[in-house]
Amino acid sequence: MRTLIKDGMIVTSEHEFKGDILIEGTKIQALGRNLRVEADEVINAEGMYILPGGVDQHAHFSFEFMGQRTKGFETTNAAALGGTTTVIEFVNQEEGKGLVETVEDYKKEWVEDISMVDYSFHPVITNPTKETFEDIKNLPSAGYPTVKLFMAYKGQFFHSDDEAVTNALLEAKDAGVTVMVHAENADLIELMQKRAIAEGNTDPYYHALTRPPIVETEATERAINLARFAEAPIYIVHVTTKGAVDAIKKAKEEGLPVFGETCTQYLLLDKEYLSRDNFEGANYVCSPALRDKDDQEYLWQSLKDGWLNAVSSDHCGFTTEQKKMGIDDFRKIPNGAPGLENRLPMLWTYGVEAGKITRSELVDYYAASPARNNGIDHRKGYLSPGYDADIVIYNPFVKKTVTIDDSLNGVDYTTYEGFEQIGECDRVFLRGETVVKDGKYVGQQGQGSFIKGTAYGTAFR
Repeated sequence: MRTLIKDGMIVTSEHEFKGDILIEGTKIQALGRNLRVEADEVINAEGMYILPGGVDQHAHFSFEFMGQRTKGFETTNAAALGGTTTVIEFVNQEEGKGLVETVEDYKKEWVEDISMVDYSFHPVITNPTKETFEDIKNLPSAGYPTVKLFMAYKGQFFHSDDEAVTNALLEAKDAGVTVMVHAENADLIELMQKRAIAEGNTDPYYHALTRPPIVETEATERAINLARFAEAPIYIVHVTTKGAVDAIKKAKEEGLPVFGETCTQYLLLDKEYLSRDNFEGANYVCSPALRDKDDQEYLWQSLKDGWLNAVSSDHCGFTTEQKKMGIDDFRKIPNGAPGLENRLPMLWTYGVEAGKITRSELVDYYAASPARNNGIDHRKGYLSPGYDADIVIYNPFVKKTVTIDDSLNGVDYTTYEGFEQIGECDRVFLRGETVVKDGKYVGQQGQGSFIKGTAYGTAFR
């Protein structure tokens, strides 16, 4: 099957030009101006923008919080609808299993023949033993070139202390494995949460007040110093605040291999969303917490300046009913918010259309850089011959309002309800197969495939 996309504005992370793309089978065969080739289907993309399929390097389809579990890979049609063709999932190490074994078992039971987009994984250390750390060296050969640790969530089974983080860094550096950390000071959070509850402050808004910027800034600085001690690269996930960015900036200026991402919600939402009536604020409980509008502007500028290199969704599909666990105690509200399908349209609307970022920068933040970070840039994130034909035809003329009625994220609300949206994914290809057409999902469950990552991603380069 040969498909020719003609006369679209092709956007890469470096430049854009009007031209054509030829898809043959699952791969991009050629791109250029005025391609004169035979094709089974010719698509007129005049006025449209042609982007690589997005790579969302931070998503949760198996996250458990106080016994509650997110929606799974059966909801990844939402990714396709939003122009994301590869998701990378965090998988918590299971008791009695190693990192590789945990992910392999999870993949077989919960992902294969279910996912609607391609996928890879970040193992999460929950059992910081000698055997676990030794297993890190086995991750690259299995195709998992990253590992994550949670510095937050004291008392939860997935919390890691400084010793665990340091041991992971020491083991990972020689294997080319990128260590990712959720950087928040767990002890300070617990202290402030206990005080809030003792004073009768139980509403969702206190989730933000008991996780102030200092807990993220301090933990980011500490994580960087642990990496400095280990002489290893480190990646800080979901950066939200000026202090954390400045810690990364200072480290990079010193020549340290320190990298970070932010997420869509931190660019667009502030902590006042948590004060909404009728417990609606619970839908905006995520960690780190939402910040102030000044932090949003700083994050946009930090992307432009190169201090942060990716924008993820941190998609976490808990339902309203699950959130009600914490109706009398904000500490029990499952942390996380859905956003899988909104990342590209929100970046386009409030980044590109607002003049905060260029189209090429958008491609870098949402596709190319995440692919490089995770060692899948040999197949994903780029529009180039030989790469997977993961392609988005973006129609910039559509104007709509985000609503749960159009959502595929599998829960009963959308984080961006009521937001104006400019443009939509008119057509999306996953390895040459159409999975979105005329702005509607038309793919099939199980179309996604595992993408094996290679070691020595961006943090080592």
